[in-house]
This record gives sequence, C-alpha cells and structure tokens, in this order.
Amino acid sequence: MTGRLNSGQPYVLGLFRIVVGLLFACHGAASLFGVLGGMNGATVEAGTWPGWYAAVIQLVGGSLVLLGLGTRAAALVSSGSMAYAYFHVHQPGALWPIQNGGEASAMFCWTMLLLVFTGSGAFGLDRLFAARGERAEEAQPERATVAA
Repeated sequence: MTGRLNSGQPYVLGLFRIVVGLLFACHGAASLFGVLGGMNGATVEAGTWPGWYAAVIQLVGGSLVLLGLGTRAAALVSSGSMAYAYFHVHQPGALWPIQNGGEASAMFCWTMLLLVFTGSGAFGLDRLFAARGERAEEAQPERATVAA
C-alpha cells in the first residue's frame, strides 16, 4: 500500500500546488480588483503599505505557484509575506489564529513553506523546462578538451 501511495506522490503534490496557487492568486485578485466576492467589491488602494504589496505578491506568487514556474522562489516570497501578515497584522489582536482572524495567513504561510521544500511536483512548467534542457544537453556532441 505504501508503495502505491508513494508512486502517486508527485501527482498529488502537483494537484496540491495547483489548488494552493489558485486560491492564493484569487485572494490577491480579490484585493486588487474587487472580484470574486472578496472585500465586498472594494479594492486596496494602489501603493498602500502593506496591503497593496501583499496583494501583488499574492496574485503574482499564486500565479507562479499555480503554473509551477519558479515554484520554490515564489513560494518562499509568498510564505514570508503571509508570515508578515500574521505577525504584524493579526497576531497583535490575540494569540490564537482563531481569535485574531489570521487562520488564512497562517495556513498559507505554512503551505507555501512546504512547497519551498517539496518543489512543484508533477504538472509544473519547472519540470517541463528542466526536461527540455536535459534533452538539449544530450543532443550536443561531446567536445574533447584541448590541453595547452
């Protein structure tokens, strides 16, 4: 049973990454554009600290994670953004996330941190480009080194 589960791990991780990236990008889109029912149609004013910058990180980082393009770097920046959101916005209100409304920030922080260490899994553009690069290296003939 463990062997079967392990063989599906890259695919489940890829689906996990896609769902997390989509949800994170939607959160940013809702803040920036007032779409998807977020913020009751209101938007974050452009350039305001930290809300607008956080929303841009959410939209861009979430989109990159969704596509599996630069997953580790995008997830690291996104995780840091959510850690900042939790500790500077939510945590001063109360100790526990359920009390201070920081559940989403805490969950996104830890989820993105997990993706930093696991990578994109299956279905990611990272893997596609890596495979393409390996084929290009294999297609080139070996060159002998010349000693002077």
